[in-house]
Parts: sequence; structure tokens; C-alpha cells
Amino acid sequence: MNLHTRTLAVLASLLYGAGVLAQAPAAKAEKASPPARSAPPMSSTTLNNLLEQATTLEDREISALVASGEESVLSSQMAGKIKKFHYGLGDAVKAGALLLEFDCESEEAQLQAAQAEYRGARESHLSKMRLQALGAAGELEVTLAAAATDKARSQINLREAQLAYCKVLAPFSGSLVKLRIKTAESVSAGQPLLEMVNPETLKAQIFVPAAWSRWIRVGTPAVVKANDNGRTYRAKISKLNARVEGVSQSLELEARFDGPPQGLLPGMVGTVTFPGRPKN
Repeated sequence: MNLHTRTLAVLASLLYGAGVLAQAPAAKAEKASPPARSAPPMSSTTLNNLLEQATTLEDREISALVASGEESVLSSQMAGKIKKFHYGLGDAVKAGALLLEFDCESEEAQLQAAQAEYRGARESHLSKMRLQALGAAGELEVTLAAAATDKARSQINLREAQLAYCKVLAPFSGSLVKLRIKTAESVSAGQPLLEMVNPETLKAQIFVPAAWSRWIRVGTPAVVKANDNGRTYRAKISKLNARVEGVSQSLELEARFDGPPQGLLPGMVGTVTFPGRPKN
């Protein structure tokens, strides 16, 4: 149902309530009822008031959800056991901060083994080169020793990359909002560990009728009123979805606040109005 159809429906309901439109007669009646009084003629003032009331219903405030511009669910890059948490629920962290560590004794041992293998391969290569200078080793032997050294070095790189998964770092500055695992718990690769949000980058997610796409644009001013504290915040539309939701015929918008929105947290809800919205 589009905006025009909804407006007509609201107006019809109001007219019925005012007695302007007669109700449909019953199909059958046991006894004839006395004729109802006809409604008095409606003045132009009354009609204008009803039209204004219908317009007010259609101009009702639109719901808004406060969300963070930066939020992430951090998952495990390896299978292992949680060794230690460095922060707890609600703690503020800086970008790059160490959030938690895995028990990685086996990974460290594998790295040490790879380093030892590399040292042996490098010494073998150097020995082959010295023998080649004395004419006691051929070119093929030197080439194979060099390849073995490169292979051992690549194993070190692999083990170092795997060992880096043992530490989970904060991708941005923010706060921990959910811990999905506990210390000493074993997890699998890809399992969610914790959730982070950045409360300094708040935005409002809004759904408006698709017909509003005729006038709403990036930069359109908006006023968001939070239900929790009753305060109002000025914002501007920053993004418009390129697709209308087919079932509800609504258009998704994002609005950025003008300045730090003090008192707002991700997940709060409110209502939004558009001061510059056309009247028709």
C-alpha cells in the first residue's frame, strides 16, 4: 500500500467516525428499523480539520535505531584453548590492544623446530658453495642446497603467521560489548570470540516510505529524539539504499549526527522527523 492509498484509507476512517459516510446496510434484517437521522451537512471548516488530521497521521514520526559505525564480531583464526583475557565486558580499548591470548606452546615449539631446520639448511648451502669453489661440488648440488634453504625459510614464515593467530588484537578503538567464550575454554577455527563497537561513531538507521525518495537526499537534515532520555539530536542523511524493500515498500537510510551525541549508546531507539519535508 503506497502513501497515497494509506492517506485515503485514514481519511475514510475519519469520515466514517464523523458520520459523513454511511455504513453499508445489513444484508437481511428481521424487523425494519426506523430510518436513521441523516448527518448534518459538513462545513468546509470541519472537512479541512479532518483532512489536516489525516495528514498529521501520515506525517507521524519515523522510528530510528542508533547503531555504531564501527562494530565487529572477532572470530578465532585457529583451533586452541583460551589462555587469558586482558579486558572484560564494557572495557574501553585502543586500536591494536591485546584482547586475549591462546595457549600456543605447540605452535612455539613448531616455530623453534622450523628455525633449527633452517639453520641446518643454510649451513649445508654454505658448505656446498665452499666445496664448489674448491672444485669438489657441482652446480646441481649447490642449487639443491639453496632450494632446501629457501624451503626451510618458508616454514619459518608459515609458523610465525600461525603463531600470530595466538593473539587477538583490537581492530579499532572501542568497547567490548559481548564475550562469547571463557578462559580455558577450547574453541575451533572460525568460532566467534567477542564483539566490539565504537560508540564514538554513532549513526541512525531509518526506514521511510519509498515515495519519500522523490525529495530526500544525502545531506537532508533530520532531528532524532531518543526514547530513553527524551533528548533531541540534529543529524543529516549520509546514505540512501539503492534498493527499496519489496514487501514493506520502505527505503533504508543512514543519518550521521552533528557532533558527538552525548547520552546515546548503540542499540537505543527513537523517532526521527525531517524539518524540510515537503507538505504534499
